[in-house]
Amino acid sequence: MCRSIKTLRPPAMPEEATEDDIRAAALQYVRKVSGFRAPAAHNKEVFERAVDEIAEATRELLAGLEVRGAVKAAAKSPG
Repeated sequence: MCRSIKTLRPPAMPEEATEDDIRAAALQYVRKVSGFRAPAAHNKEVFERAVDEIAEATRELLAGLEVRGAVKAAAKSPG
């Protein structure tokens, strides 16, 4: 399911995932699960709320993950 959603965490994505990346992944997930590319007017509110909540959960997940072996920018010493 959702095979085309790209991995948003390092090292698969060397730069930090952008808000657009997170939102696009959340939207794709909601589309896949709901079966709707675009919701009807009477479903728009619940559809958008789901995208918002999944995007927030994704931000929290990415912020809390510890990728072993990854070098943190703050941990690098000059020279």
